[in-house]
Amino acid sequence: MTAKDRIDELRTELHRHNYQYYVLNTPEISDRDFDLLMHELQELEEKHPEYADANSPTMRVGSDLNKNFVQIQHKYPMLSLANTYSESEVTDFYERVRKALNEEFEICCELKYDGTSISLTYENGRLIRAVTRGDGEKGDDVTDNVKTIRSIPLMLHGDTYPQEFEIRGEILMPWDVFGQLNEAREAREEQLFANPRNAASGTLKLQNSAIVASRKLDAYLYYLLGENLPFDGHYENLQEAGKWGFKTSDATRKCETLQQVFDFIKYWDVERKNLPVATDGIVLKVNSLRQQKNLGFTAKSPRWAIAYKFQAERALTRLNKVTYQVGRTGAITPVANLEPVQLSGTMVKRASLHNADIIEGLDLHIGDMVYVEKGGEIIPKITAVDTDARSFMLGEKVRFITRCPECGSELVRYEGEAAHYCPNETVCPPQIKGKIEHFISRKAMNIDGLGPETVDLFYRLQLIKDVADLYNLKMEDLKDLDRMGEKSASNILTGIEASKNVPFERVIFALGIRFVGETVAKKLAKSFVDIDELAHADMETLTNIDEIGEKIAQSVHAYFANPANSLLVNRLKSYGLKLQRTEEDMSGYTDKLAGKSIVISGVFMHHSRDEYKELIEKNGGKNVGSISAKTSFVLAGDNMGPAKLEKARKLGVEIIDENTFLELIS
Repeated sequence: MTAKDRIDELRTELHRHNYQYYVLNTPEISDRDFDLLMHELQELEEKHPEYADANSPTMRVGSDLNKNFVQIQHKYPMLSLANTYSESEVTDFYERVRKALNEEFEICCELKYDGTSISLTYENGRLIRAVTRGDGEKGDDVTDNVKTIRSIPLMLHGDTYPQEFEIRGEILMPWDVFGQLNEAREAREEQLFANPRNAASGTLKLQNSAIVASRKLDAYLYYLLGENLPFDGHYENLQEAGKWGFKTSDATRKCETLQQVFDFIKYWDVERKNLPVATDGIVLKVNSLRQQKNLGFTAKSPRWAIAYKFQAERALTRLNKVTYQVGRTGAITPVANLEPVQLSGTMVKRASLHNADIIEGLDLHIGDMVYVEKGGEIIPKITAVDTDARSFMLGEKVRFITRCPECGSELVRYEGEAAHYCPNETVCPPQIKGKIEHFISRKAMNIDGLGPETVDLFYRLQLIKDVADLYNLKMEDLKDLDRMGEKSASNILTGIEASKNVPFERVIFALGIRFVGETVAKKLAKSFVDIDELAHADMETLTNIDEIGEKIAQSVHAYFANPANSLLVNRLKSYGLKLQRTEEDMSGYTDKLAGKSIVISGVFMHHSRDEYKELIEKNGGKNVGSISAKTSFVLAGDNMGPAKLEKARKLGVEIIDENTFLELIS
């Protein structure tokens, strides 16, 4: 068998197994066997680049080369649907269709998935292009990102599909993936996604398709467009598309009467809560494409379809009291303690009130009857107060506290922020324990055997009062503790010792400096020789570092200005943690770009934009976001932004391509 034959065979097999696993949910081989086949194909493709194929299964892992999105005109406009919220409005729609057609018709009912719309174009059974809805007339070409979604076929099965057609659907983030993503973002102190729809939309527009691949998006396809579709029936076309390899919803039903439509709506208003992805309604479509064409469109939406939106489930319950939680950074979160009430399949006892402004806007009083909804079907929140239910027994008005509930310190509210903070970060117990939990986390010091419960135990027993105390722990301190034992104690001590080899950038991240996440910690580690140089850096030095603004710089400056933090860092240094760059960290650093401010623009062939930024920093240069008279030169790839190009020419700023740049630093 030739290499070409084996490559073709592997691609066919992997496409089939991918369909079996992600669409049919009936895998035929183990994950390990799948990975072995994929690895074999990757090796063959690397040895034989002449057989490259944009739709190879190996393309699903994504690339870390950034790519600006190109706007594509839709062949068929992607119009929005008119929304209805009641059975009477559904009846009105049904009657309008009946009168307009004056003949028998069927309604296709399908779930309205709550994601981000996508239009896929296939030619000769191959995925050619994936475009977002955009403004309905044109959208962004996100083909590379969509190829990472395993439930979207790159090559179709069989041979009954049209030579060219479009299929539209919804890109979704499953509930469990959404939960994991938000947990990770919370650990990095990044803003949480409000719901899976926002998360899916944000992910699809990332310029790094490798990150898109890691987020495990899913897709359901629900509408075919083209000149030579197999059937006149929309429902029948979807069934046929399923045979070609598309993931379509098995909940879709054809209804011949209005009562059947209502039965479908009522069933899924309850059953949707058991689905792995978010839905927010039902879509009703006239099934016949001929009849759809006859009914036509209004300026904004088709006359042959509407969306019935489910009412957000809410419950009325009593507000018993408001308590306050202190986070790792000192942020105070008010929590409504409620009379337990059933909501969306779970018993709700608490709901976040977010901040003082929310409390004031609701005009809350203890004893109020409040309406609770699940934001995005997952996070309980109070949306309103039933003021008519108030009586003379009403309790006092809820006013945001002025002192920390844990340590009594007076709270502060920083300009431009909604939250209140406890400033007593070195003494306030929840902040101390939170900092220790952050310090030991996987992306920080990664100390095995330790978790929140163990940290709480050690803190209560006064074995540790801060992160530095971890390095004083001994076997005799731990082995006789409840549920500990000698083996567990040994694992913890081994993990603590191993953490001394964690690189400088992760130690900076582990310190828990406010606003210093993983990315900023890397920037700081590359900009300073050791922790002492960082500690003594002034505001100007800090803000001159790429992507570090005044807010982050102030936070870093304030951290090291606190004597307690300086003492802590010195103790960590004495225990042997890597608080300086090593020779390995410094390898590849030069001063070839020293003193130069460089703007990057466009799409590159040899390296990603992030890699070029790193090369600029490694060679002593500074990355800047906008062109000015102080810009040394622009590193330009293909499709350089026209505004930047015009400004560079106007100011006489030199523009060099990536080959010239690589020669410059070689």
